Amino acid sequence: MRMSSAWSSPVKDEDESIATIRMALDSGIDFLNTGDFYGYGHNELLVGKAIKGRRDDAFLSVKFGGIIYGGQFRGLDLRPLSIKNFINYSLVRLGVETIDLYQPCRLDNAVPVEDVIGTVADLIKEGKVRYLGVSEINAAQLRKAHSIYPVTALEIGYSLADREIERELLPTAKELGIAVVAFANTAEGLLTGELKAPVPANDYRNHFTRFQGENLIKNLEKVEALRTMAQEKGYTPAQLAIAWVNAQGDDIMPLVSMSRRSRLPENMRAMGITFTAEEMNTLNTHFAQGAIAGGTYLQR
Repeated sequence: MRMSSAWSSPVKDEDESIATIRMALDSGIDFLNTGDFYGYGHNELLVGKAIKGRRDDAFLSVKFGGIIYGGQFRGLDLRPLSIKNFINYSLVRLGVETIDLYQPCRLDNAVPVEDVIGTVADLIKEGKVRYLGVSEINAAQLRKAHSIYPVTALEIGYSLADREIERELLPTAKELGIAVVAFANTAEGLLTGELKAPVPANDYRNHFTRFQGENLIKNLEKVEALRTMAQEKGYTPAQLAIAWVNAQGDDIMPLVSMSRRSRLPENMRAMGITFTAEEMNTLNTHFAQGAIAGGTYLQR
């Protein structure tokens, strides 16, 4: 997402973005996550350029349904006819015949879930999609969708700072045998150990109470424990944050965002980090549910 214009941010260096994707593929990383509304289609075009001539090296995950206008999220369009229109544009922009994982970016009550999921199921039968995914939904919606057509993966925000899904959503996904693609592993940068208070005036995070005033000061104090453990283990706080998500189970995959080749080795090393039982207990206790003050868009 951040390789394209996200929430009116400037577009990254396209050559560097493409080189980053190709280096990831060369390194054995094959899961590429995009959305047809990322940069108004720019992101799919970018991914398409990156995978040209090596389609079999990439597993393409595409979200649809989000309406962006003027740099703002305006709502959803999940009507069956719209979905059938969206996918044709995605296939052309990506330069492929089939999308591996296709998913509504969210669900609302404007269109029956049966119609949304049923439409993707039809696309699977047509050969335009391989697997059904869902994104940013609750446990009840997940059960409903899975009852209509088998859901392969759930994309959801998950980190040491955002653990609300452990109450109901994660157990539901595990019960149903649905993989979890966990994004926002560093909680919008809070867990990187690099954030300072206050955040810049033009930073999008100012919209979220987690990054405002006393909340941010208290939250950064909590992050010091992660920074200390990272120093002791010889890693960065961001690497530990990613590794913690990776350690939550074989059914959970960290979705790590990067737009520069220089970040790839660091993020790959995070996949090899292990924790002792004592270290894991320390992190789980220090970052218990509710430990981080304020919310982000993940709390809806």
